[in-house]
Amino acid sequence: MSAERASIAFCLIGDSDLTLFSLSPRERLRRAFHRAGVEAELPAGELESGQGSAVAIRADYAFDEALIKAMINAPGVALKAENGEIVAAHGEGAENIRAAFALVAELDEAAAANFIMQDAATLASAYQKALRKRAEPVLLPLDGADAAAVERALFGSSYKGVTDVVTKYVWPVPALAATRWCARHGITPNVVTWVSFGFVLLATYLFWQAWFITGLLAAWAMCFLDTVDGKLARCTLTSTKVGDVFDHGIDLLHPPFWYYAWFLGLGPYLAPSLEWALWVVIFGYIAGRLQEGLFIWRFGIEIHTWRPVDSWFRLITARRNPNLLILTIAALLQAPDTGLVAVAWWMIASFIFHCIRIGQAFAAQLRGRAPVSWLQAHAGSSPT
Repeated sequence: MSAERASIAFCLIGDSDLTLFSLSPRERLRRAFHRAGVEAELPAGELESGQGSAVAIRADYAFDEALIKAMINAPGVALKAENGEIVAAHGEGAENIRAAFALVAELDEAAAANFIMQDAATLASAYQKALRKRAEPVLLPLDGADAAAVERALFGSSYKGVTDVVTKYVWPVPALAATRWCARHGITPNVVTWVSFGFVLLATYLFWQAWFITGLLAAWAMCFLDTVDGKLARCTLTSTKVGDVFDHGIDLLHPPFWYYAWFLGLGPYLAPSLEWALWVVIFGYIAGRLQEGLFIWRFGIEIHTWRPVDSWFRLITARRNPNLLILTIAALLQAPDTGLVAVAWWMIASFIFHCIRIGQAFAAQLRGRAPVSWLQAHAGSSPT
């Protein structure tokens, strides 16, 4: 923790009987501040001892994690909800810490003169780079609220905007149910990740043994849990660096093993004639990842977030889930060999598409218009 963050504290005001993903509102806020590097909690009765700065915040509201991070970095700012209530204020220095508490606790409206008022959309950017989307941060009152509705809002705020067609349109409803179930039973994101890794191994073995349909069931189970672990981590504020590395490591490494096992499962009669397709798929996967890395390195944004066409193509580009869709259709038609060939051709098509887009991005940069994500661009502007 930096010395700057160590000098910041937070003070929780009020409470609510609602639980969100099996967490009380106070515990959610504590976890959010801790994840942002602020460990010190300042009880209301010890405001006189406050040093540095402190964020006074109401615990009878549900806050998007982005708002917590924004408040920590905004001394002298007060956050106003849509209903006009002041729900958080960041005071710097003993006098302003007391003023922040008085303002948020509704003890002294005159204390508002010490702060700049901002709403949620102004305080925290609607553009969320990590989640590849543009959405206003969640800020909802909990008194009289429906816990399920608030959970849906928080879950939605944790969901990636630019992703594949299955993750975007098929998984959200069952993933919310699974996230709630895991939170209720104390199952951590890391446990979910380990179970998904088990399905990776199981699918690999089943493909190798030519049990393609059962292998696909295991593969889809892994893909589903790969969505759940991330949402569970964000909704319960329990992600860890080790778990994040493990999860992303699995995502990065396992697809080529599935393709190779699928190839082996075709048997000695079909496999030799389709070796070209196997290597196209494997090298196509590696090349696609390198294309994405090049774009981030050179332009600072993900290739799928440059323009709307790139975000649309992410729905179907030759990544794991769209490729599994192709293999699933082929397996159901009892043509697993055709499925591998179809994936190979789709890999080639996706690679060509991204080569064109990378070339266009370099050309735009040479014209002095470096690529900017269309999700980040201000309203009314025309992103390159």
